[in-house]
Parts: sequence; structure tokens; C-alpha cells
Amino acid sequence: MAAALGMGLDVEAPEGNMIVDIGGGSTEIAVISLGGIVCNNSIRVAGDDLTADIQEYMSRQHNVRISERMAERIKLHVGSALTDLGSDAPEDYVVHGPNRITALPMEVPVCYQEVAHSLDKTVAKIENAVLSALENTPPELYADIVKNGIYLSGGGALLRGIDRRLTEKINIKFHIAEDPLHSVAKGAGIALKNVERFSFLMR
Repeated sequence: MAAALGMGLDVEAPEGNMIVDIGGGSTEIAVISLGGIVCNNSIRVAGDDLTADIQEYMSRQHNVRISERMAERIKLHVGSALTDLGSDAPEDYVVHGPNRITALPMEVPVCYQEVAHSLDKTVAKIENAVLSALENTPPELYADIVKNGIYLSGGGALLRGIDRRLTEKINIKFHIAEDPLHSVAKGAGIALKNVERFSFLMR
């Protein structure tokens, strides 16, 4: 609900909106209408899992040991949910780290396509969670969601191509929040400034 407010959605409107918030430890999916959450789904799969996928891939594929921080950097520079980003493709990112077996220093260039492959299973789990939430959505609100699209927030929404991949898979347009990282904080601020209007959120 806070993410929806932070994006500028009218949470009190008599129509359905679906929000997918991909955080660090979990992905929260909710259908909002008339100031309430009609149905929701939460899975413990999110940004931290994407980082772990990259760490595991670099170790298995390139025999290089990298820290969580370095995996995070790879995600920022060449992280992608799609193997074809067209003209938006980032340049390869050079990773430095010790060889897993010999501990000798290594220099490995990483391209976004291989990162997309390594993240595929985790992104697929998020897709399935969205589909599961849609299955439980009342038909009249489902029609609104198809018309309005689905809104993405949280750090995971910054993964290149995630909106395109989800749109292609689910056949409903996905929109990324203007400032996905701070949508929840912004929304909480709006609710606190307008306590009387949004008192139902404080329960």
C-alpha cells in the first residue's frame, strides 16, 4: 500500500491496481482497491537471491571467488532479466578476484547475457508468484489490472529488462515506478503527513 502511494496511485479508487514490490529478502505482490488489499502473495525470493545466483555462477562457470558486494556490483553493471537488450545493452564488466582452486588473481570480463542466464530461475519464480496472485484476483478487478497494467517497485525493479520480460510472459503491461527504490519510503511519508485521510493504513 505504501509503495502504491509512493508511486502516486489513487489507493482509494474503486478499481483494481496490482503492485509488485521486489525488495532484498522478499517479493510482495498485492491487489489494491478502495483503500484495501484485496489479495496478496509474498515469496522469499528477491534481490538477495539474484546476488547469490551471480556469486554461484561466477564460482561454477569462471572458477573465480567473489564477495556479495562484488556480485552486487555485477548486478548493477550487467544485471539483466533478458538475454537480448538490443541497443540498451551495457558493456561487459571486468571482475577481479581469486581463482577458486589456486587462489591466484583472475580478471574475468562478464557480459549481460550470461548474467541473464544465471538469474533466469529466480526471475521465473517471481513470474510464477505474479501469476498465482492474478489467479486469486476477483474478475472485475482483473479487468482493471489488464487495462491499467501492473506496477513494479523495489530495488529488483531496477534489473534491466525485467518489465519487458514480465510483460511478454504474463501478457499484461508492466510499469516501473519513477523511483522504485524509494516508493515505499515515499508512500509511508505521504501516509504520515495525511494521517486522518489514510488512518486505515495505520491499523
